[in-house]
Amino acid sequence: MAVKHLVIEGKSFELSYELINPTKTKDILFLHGWGSNKDVMKTAFSSYLKDFRHIYLDMPGFGKSQNIYILTTNDYSKIVKEFLTSINSDCIAVAGHSFGGKVATLLNPKNLILLSTAGILEQKPLKVKIKIFFAKLLNKLGLKNFTKVFRSKDVDKMSESMYATFKNVVDEDFSSKFEAFSNNALIFWGEEDKATSLESGKKIASLIKKSSFTSYLGDHYFFLKHAQNISKRVEDGIS
Repeated sequence: MAVKHLVIEGKSFELSYELINPTKTKDILFLHGWGSNKDVMKTAFSSYLKDFRHIYLDMPGFGKSQNIYILTTNDYSKIVKEFLTSINSDCIAVAGHSFGGKVATLLNPKNLILLSTAGILEQKPLKVKIKIFFAKLLNKLGLKNFTKVFRSKDVDKMSESMYATFKNVVDEDFSSKFEAFSNNALIFWGEEDKATSLESGKKIASLIKKSSFTSYLGDHYFFLKHAQNISKRVEDGIS
């Protein structure tokens, strides 16, 4: 594991990362999802794609990379881009899971690999809508501290800066970003995914002109069981 110190737009970051197959000349970057870390991606893919140098990065606020700032998805893309420049990497491919898929898309790589990525707005259950309504009402009444009871378990342990960041990124519609992406894209999905539905994956595939779509049995982390087959398809499908 290594650490890279960066200062971007006056903000200081210590980014934890790891390289696999360090002597290879073709780079592939792996970006984890929200609440995850580089070790999840490393567990899935480090044994495959032997002809590539793997770059596993903890984005700010996750894993061993701390964050004290309120960020946007665009901020994350700037940070990752600056990180790649700092290690002299011109990635031939970027793979992103969930939130990481949105960041990967903004990086505009030659080959984009999406793993059950976020970015398509889906209808929220009634229970969630009610929570949002009361949380907003309490905020308007100046009772901000009471809104914590309406947070999902996913954000219970977040710092205030990461919770604010979560609110910035959770309901983004990336349809136009996917439609504007003109390079090669390989899209992989879990058929039982409850976080980002299979229908969302199919929509993204329809928006990205030069894309292929493959689904597998499994949930939001389907790639942990199917990494070998995904890796073979990546090797065959990247340009």
